[in-house]
Parts: sequence; structure tokens; C-alpha cells
Amino acid sequence: MKWDRFAKNTIGEQFITSLDSVSANIAEGFGRRTKKDKIKFYNYSKASALEALNWNEKAYRRKLLKKSQYEHILKELKQLPKEINHLSSFTERKLKK
Repeated sequence: MKWDRFAKNTIGEQFITSLDSVSANIAEGFGRRTKKDKIKFYNYSKASALEALNWNEKAYRRKLLKKSQYEHILKELKQLPKEINHLSSFTERKLKK
């Protein structure tokens, strides 16, 4: 990345951590035994996706991303909470406990 050290160490690290947390929490949810536990981790995942949206916005407002980059990331990130909601709803409907 072409960001300066400060931007990488502040926004960059938080942005990547929140994005990595999305898939990590989904994976952890899959590994849980109960429906309640699974959904709890899917909710953590959704919160991380929303956090990533926040970091995308900050990166753009601080001129770290071009408009085209920001819009592409925004489009993709906006889908994640919806997809995670579908996963939670499916889990709620299909699992007994």
C-alpha cells in the first residue's frame, strides 16, 4: 500500500483487523454446537463488517482511497451484513437447539 506509516498503523490496521474478523467469527460460529452460540458469533461478524464500513469511510474522507476504490469497497461491504443476516436466519430456522 502507498499509505504513509501513520495511516497504515491507524486506519489500515483497524480496517484489516475488522475485515479479518468477519470471516474468523463466521468460522468460529460454524464450529459451535448450539444455535445460540452460532448466531452470537455471526452477530460479531456482522458488527465487524459494519466496523469495516466505518474504516472505509474514514479512509476516503482522509483521502487515503480514490473515489473508485472507496465505492468498490463500499458496494462489497454493504452486502456482508445482509448475507450474514441470511446465515443467522437460516441457522435459526434449520437447527433445533
